[in-house]
Order: sequence, then structure tokens, then C-alpha cells
Amino acid sequence: MALRIKVLRAKAANSEQKEELKHKLNPARISTFDEMLYNVYATRCPKPSDYDVRKDLVRVFNEIAKELYGDSNVPAVVVFGSFSMDIFDAKSDLDLSVNFGNGSVELPREKKIQTLRKFAKKLYALQKSGHVTGVLPVISAKVPILKVVDCGTDVECDISIENWDGILKSQIINVISTIDDRFPKLSFLMKAWAKAHNINSSKDKTMNSLSIVLLAAFHMQTRNPPILPPFSALLKDGSDAKSVKRLCRNFAGYGRDNKETLAELFFSLLVKLSAVEILWPKGLCASAYEGSWVSKTWDSKVSCISIEDFTDRSQNVARAVGVSQVKTIYKCIQLSVRHLSAFMDGQIEGSRLIELLFGSSTAPAIVGTGIPHTAGVASGRGKKRRPMLANSVLEKRPRPVDSLGGTSTGSCIIPPPVVDQRTRTHPPTGNWIRPLAVVEAQTWTHPTTASWIRPPVGAEHQTSTHIAGSWGQPPIGIKQHQPITGWGVPHQSPPGAWDGRVFPSVPTWETQIPQASAWNRSADVPVTSVPALNFPTVHHASSVPLLQQSLSGNNHWVPPSNHRRR
Repeated sequence: MALRIKVLRAKAANSEQKEELKHKLNPARISTFDEMLYNVYATRCPKPSDYDVRKDLVRVFNEIAKELYGDSNVPAVVVFGSFSMDIFDAKSDLDLSVNFGNGSVELPREKKIQTLRKFAKKLYALQKSGHVTGVLPVISAKVPILKVVDCGTDVECDISIENWDGILKSQIINVISTIDDRFPKLSFLMKAWAKAHNINSSKDKTMNSLSIVLLAAFHMQTRNPPILPPFSALLKDGSDAKSVKRLCRNFAGYGRDNKETLAELFFSLLVKLSAVEILWPKGLCASAYEGSWVSKTWDSKVSCISIEDFTDRSQNVARAVGVSQVKTIYKCIQLSVRHLSAFMDGQIEGSRLIELLFGSSTAPAIVGTGIPHTAGVASGRGKKRRPMLANSVLEKRPRPVDSLGGTSTGSCIIPPPVVDQRTRTHPPTGNWIRPLAVVEAQTWTHPTTASWIRPPVGAEHQTSTHIAGSWGQPPIGIKQHQPITGWGVPHQSPPGAWDGRVFPSVPTWETQIPQASAWNRSADVPVTSVPALNFPTVHHASSVPLLQQSLSGNNHWVPPSNHRRR
């Protein structure tokens, strides 16, 4: 049952005041913590390459849309969410919306689902060739989406159809961030903290990113003096981004009288959330629109956590939070408050505190929750990465021509420099296989079969008789070799093995590499009788976005299916 608004506000204020008295700040320590937070922000904020990767993916999905729909009625794929708000890191998802119009006409849900399935069909094909992975349509969600991960960058893309509401919110948040730079920084750090504790996922019934950003905005609105104005003051001329941007100019420097540091705001926000834990079931709701606590129910029911949607006040952006998950969220909040208090009292060092709040590659799990800290660790991002999807659409090259005057029988299989070849399975039969670095391409000759056939390891080829599709006559009585998916076509000779030697059965790149002199050097088949292959030009994955390959010429590297980049 929801309490009256005055009662709830009074209870929230009293609880917050009592909680703050229990966790007093040490001026010297809070200054140190502030420096550490800025270091975390500087370390984890996106690099230019992270922006480039996401821009490439947006461009590629627009190319895919053109391929699917032709020249007429081609939808535009636009970005929104954390990237559009500029509150993202290298591991953040990329939210994309496929838009057919300008939002004036609502597209039926059935049409949205049909469009997602059309994109899913294309992405399933790309998944088979190894450009993407994790293709998953989520049709039952309130907003149907299509999930897919680009194998070249590990960026997960969430595709929705005409998500004008998400686009609008992202644009408004981005504009409001210009009022005070503490807002985007606090939002970024709170998201990093939530990710480190595995509580930043609506699909796992915890808090989504918009919930966290609005809590940061709400906290800054309710400080004394306030740092941000109520969103109602920014939306009075309309909820379009241009109107909000125009009004934001009038609020430049709005929070200049508030001198709180980023560290103080981070600590006090966790304290505020800890203080109101028992009030959410009473109807307490954080309203960034009003810039204050309100009393609210949703379809005559209270939620585990209530955060009002500032563009559609009938919606709770934290509606996904589950009953058991809210307990996990509060365990994390309370533990973090205790860790901060211990740091203020000099009981733990700063490096340990950052580990506990934001995680590290060696940090242990949080005691009592089993939640690892590794989720929030930033990976190295100095090297520019390119999407595998980009290789499917942006480069068109002619098919290689072999010495017999025809085109090659398949794609040129060339592992990218950034991938350890030993971890890759061998490509399917019927493709031209590039000799590895230790074998000169000029010494390879083309057998009479349609692909390169790997000779047996250590076999004496000089005494073998070349039969089309095999390497010599096996000795009598040797167990018949079973066909495998590995180097070239299966063994086609009579029952037996490869010159008495066991053919390697591990279909990986790490099997032994044949010597250059081993190919077709039998006494019965002169080398001159077998034309040599004109090997196609090598294209490196470091300069060609991998996702572009699937729609280009067939001489690009196509990674094996069901394997992601390591």
C-alpha cells in the first residue's frame, strides 16, 4: 500500500539524514578518493577507437538494410542508448533502431517483429560464416529486440524497430549532460560500479542503464543546493531535443553553488539508496521529472524499485527489477557503503577500495554474495579493432583465378594476424587453403581433386603412387581410414591408411605443417604434369573490418563457424 507523498518524503529525508550521520566523511580521505575516481574515469572512458568501432557497425547495418530492402523504402539504422548519451565504455552494448519513417505513424508490433526476423535471417547466415555470433531474437519483450555480437570486436548489438522513445531519451540526456559535467561522470562511474557487481542488466532482472543514469540525475537534483534542475523545467517547451537544448542554455552553471566533489556525490548516492530500502514497497518513487520523491503505484501495484520515466510518467524504467534481485542489489549497495566507511576510517587502502568497488582481474568475489568483481574490469583498448561485419559489405574484390583458367573453388581461407591460428578449426573442404608462413606458396601444386589434400605426417611420398584424391596405395591389412572434415577431401583410396602412417585426426591449425617438398613429389607423377596454383593476394584483417567480408568477394578470410575471436 502506497503512503501519502508528504509522509514518504519526510520518512525518506529522515532515513537519509540518519544514514549520513553513521558514515561521516574524512576530508583528507575523501580528497584521495576523488582523485582515484577521476583516475578510474580516465582509464575506463572510451578511446577514439571505441567510437570508430561503433560508427563502423552503424554504417555496416545501414548497408545490410540496403541489401535487404533494395533502393525503395530503405530503413535508416540509427544509434541510441549509452553510446548516444556518451556514457559508455569499451564493453558497453550498442543500441540500434531500424527506422522506416519519422515516427509520426506508429508501426504495428507485428510489422516490427517481421522486420526483426528479416534481419535475423541475414545475421544467421553471417553467423554460419563466423562474422557474428549469439544471434537471438527476443520477440516476447515489451520492446522486441534482436541481439547479435560482432566477432571482430565483441560488441553486442541490440536491434529494435522504430524505437523513437529510446532515441528521444538518449538525445535529451546527452543535452542535459552539458549543464554540469559531474552528471555524466557520476552516471559513468555508477554504471561501472553496477557492472562490476553484475547488477546492470534488465534481462537478469536488475537495473538497466537508464535507471542508473536517472538515479544519478535525481541525486544531483535533490542535493542542497541542487546541481541539476527538475527535468520538467527543461521539457516545458516540448520534449524534442532541439527545444531541450535551447532551454538548457538558460541553466548553464545551474549547480555552481554546490561545491561537492565527484567522490562526495558517489558516496552520498549510495548512502541515499541504502537509506530508502524499506520505502520502495511503500510506494516511494524517484522522479527526475519533478526533481523530488513522489508516491506512485503502477497498475495499482508497487514495484521493487520505482524510477519514473521522465517522458512517459506512466512508466517505471526500473520495472524489470525482480524481488530476489533487489535483495542482491541492496547487498551490493550496503557492502560498498561499508567499504567506503572503512576507507574513511583508514581501515583499508585506496587501491583495495577501488578493487572492491569497480573490480579487477584478480579481485575475489564479494563475501556473502558470490558476485565476482571481474565484470567491471576494462580491457586494453589501445589497438584499433574493426568489426567482422564490416568485411561483409564494404569491399568487393574479384574471385581469384587459378592456373587452369577457372576461379577458385571457395573462399580464400586466411586467418587474421590477431587470431592465434592454433585455436582455429580447419575450414571446410573445397576452399583454397593458404600455406602457413613456413611453406612457400610457389612450391604448392594443385592435385587433380578440387582442394588441397594434406599428405600424411612423415610419409615417404617418393614411393607412393598418386591416385586422384589420395596419397598412394596403403599396405594390405591396415585399418581403413575414415573420412574426416579436415585437410581437403576425404581419403578415397582402397582400404588402408596413408602409406602405413596414421592420418592426423585433430582438425585444427596446430597439426603439423608439411614440408614444401612433400607435395606431389612422387616418382610416378612428375611435378611438371600438375599445373601450379596462382595463389590469391593476401588481405589482412587488421585493415579490413571483418563483418564486411560476408557480402564481398569470396577471396576474403572466412572464419570457421561457432568460433569467436579470442
